[in-house]
Amino acid sequence: MKSLALTAFWVAISAAQAKESPQASDADRVFGWVENAVLEPWGIQVKAKLDSGALTSSLDARDIETFEREGEEWVRFRLKLENLSSGDVFSDVIERPLYRDLRLRGAGGVDERPVVLIDVCIGDTIYEEQFSLRDRGDMNYPLLLGRRTISHLGVLDVRETFLHETPECNDDTPVVPHESDD
Repeated sequence: MKSLALTAFWVAISAAQAKESPQASDADRVFGWVENAVLEPWGIQVKAKLDSGALTSSLDARDIETFEREGEEWVRFRLKLENLSSGDVFSDVIERPLYRDLRLRGAGGVDERPVVLIDVCIGDTIYEEQFSLRDRGDMNYPLLLGRRTISHLGVLDVRETFLHETPECNDDTPVVPHESDD
């Protein structure tokens, strides 16, 4: 009985702290587990799944290859995404500097993926974030936002979706630069 009362006490304390938290009380900083996002500078609006189980964000990319440019490693890949705002399919080859290599270990073995920095508009802010590149064609969402990105956004409410219906960024929207993990 004591244990049950103590548990109820801690639950009440945690709930009170969450209500007092500036992030939790700021409705503009709460995001659902699925949100619309726009990949910049291309203006491609896609559905993004916010996944607290993933550390690094991931983007659907095809024909991925690394190459060298002026002594630095770069990545060339094809984006083939339906733009939800227009219904058009965006299909283009993109080249970005390689930010780092991501090595994942799972039941299927080891998977290595290149990671690049890409700007993404969510809500009314543009964030420069790390995205691992992989073919997500068999997934429901072409864009997955992991904990690194979620931590920059605000609070994740897993009970909700589309709390920010249409991202509202333009040429004057400031970009929140990527913070190095070093």
